[in-house]
Amino acid sequence: MIQYALKCCEGHQFDSWFQSASAFDKLQSAGLVTCATCGTTQVSKVLMAPAVRPARATAQKDEAFQGNQTSGPLSTPASPEEQKIAELRRSIEANSEYVGGEFAKKARAMHDGDAPETSIYGEANLEEAKKLVEDGVPVLPLPFRPSGKDN
Repeated sequence: MIQYALKCCEGHQFDSWFQSASAFDKLQSAGLVTCATCGTTQVSKVLMAPAVRPARATAQKDEAFQGNQTSGPLSTPASPEEQKIAELRRSIEANSEYVGGEFAKKARAMHDGDAPETSIYGEANLEEAKKLVEDGVPVLPLPFRPSGKDN
């Protein structure tokens, strides 16, 4: 896994994890890397400092110092953008049906009129997602993985 600091053409900055550098390149060339704030696909990597672990003694001192800070748990959204994503997630999970790996099949059935339209979310591989987009099926990649859904 690799983490990149990213910036969109509108100036929004955010971080994201990718399986590898080549995975980022493939996703970006397919237009699947989007800004977490505005949704644009015009996203590029920005310069970031590498995360280097300090020596064990220094790390213990740092941990003791950090224990005195009141920054809150890591699960708390740290920026307005992360708060918006958390709100989006809550709304989608409350108002949509999770269909898991059946997402592409069910989205296509609704688009073709073979199933009633309803709000769904789930998972699709890159090939399935590209085919849905090419065929005009209205889909949107989500900036999160579903919680508590057999990940």
